[in-house]
Amino acid sequence: MDTTHRVVIDDARGLAGLAADSVELVVTSPPYPMIEMWDELFTDLDPAIGDHLAAGDGEAAFEAMHAILDSVWDGLDRVLVDGGIACINIGDATRTLDGGFRVYQNHARIIDALTARGFEPLPEIVWRKPANSAAKFMGSGMVPPNAYVTLEHEYVLPFRNGGDRRSFEPNAESRYNAAYFWEERNRWFSDLWTDLRGVEQSLPDDALRDRSAAFPFGLPYRLINMYSVYGDTVCDPFFGTGTTGLAAAVAGRNSVGYELDPAFGSVFEARIDDVPALSRQVIGDRLAAHREFVAAERDAGETFSYDATHYDVPVRTNQEQSIRFYAAESVDSTDAGYRVTHTPFDGDDAGADSPY
Repeated sequence: MDTTHRVVIDDARGLAGLAADSVELVVTSPPYPMIEMWDELFTDLDPAIGDHLAAGDGEAAFEAMHAILDSVWDGLDRVLVDGGIACINIGDATRTLDGGFRVYQNHARIIDALTARGFEPLPEIVWRKPANSAAKFMGSGMVPPNAYVTLEHEYVLPFRNGGDRRSFEPNAESRYNAAYFWEERNRWFSDLWTDLRGVEQSLPDDALRDRSAAFPFGLPYRLINMYSVYGDTVCDPFFGTGTTGLAAAVAGRNSVGYELDPAFGSVFEARIDDVPALSRQVIGDRLAAHREFVAAERDAGETFSYDATHYDVPVRTNQEQSIRFYAAESVDSTDAGYRVTHTPFDGDDAGADSPY
């Protein structure tokens, strides 16, 4: 099995160059409106935003920033197949402007934007990522009533393009081989994620690091496994360091990303060479974790009625029997980007340092 991966160094507004109905899944984390690190980017795209901020008009700045994101959301309906899923990771913002402190609810504004464009909102996920600071309040310290709680969570907002789910041929191999383990399903499809932490950016220069807010590998990898099948195409309109593309390559999906800054494209060029080793780590980690789950369940007196077809492990349900992992064996450059060749994984490598 081969997958392809490409980075488009261009503005994502309208998703120019992507054919209609060419993407099955979108996984992205846009710049967060009203977070100061993104002020310059938004102002470059619309100078009026800088004027609003200078005047202390937070509401006007907030809406103008989201208008830029809206122009990206406008292209999603065209490129996503019917029933395709868009997952948007976003955090709210707190900010003091013109002497007033408030929260800017980015997640609510994006829900309104996607719903207005005909997308069906699905149950959202709260991703709790505790702050490193020991201070758990903002405002007036130890006395009431003027303190504020600390924002320690972000959202993953899933939407379906249209009201109907995707359809497949009965027992489609691409779908059933891409099944996940029962215990993974229970953890992944919870509406509260507490087991994924933010990541430190190891980038070649400070300026690049200051413009990056990448999510951890486990977040797009999990979403890709939840909402796509082998051979699907995953799009990230705000590609950054390319974590979504990396996760897609490890998961046996195709990817395309849009990125304004060519320097980030170079970061992905370096990262994709790690895909073969990373894929074996991640797959080995998943199998090792499942064996630990089986051992714990048996110690508790539980039994398993099914066995996996391709691996020497029992499974909880018959839908898990067809699970098959595909390890990346090689990465080759092409005129359009990169081609990753995958072969069935039959080993037991456990990823000691796996980011999964």
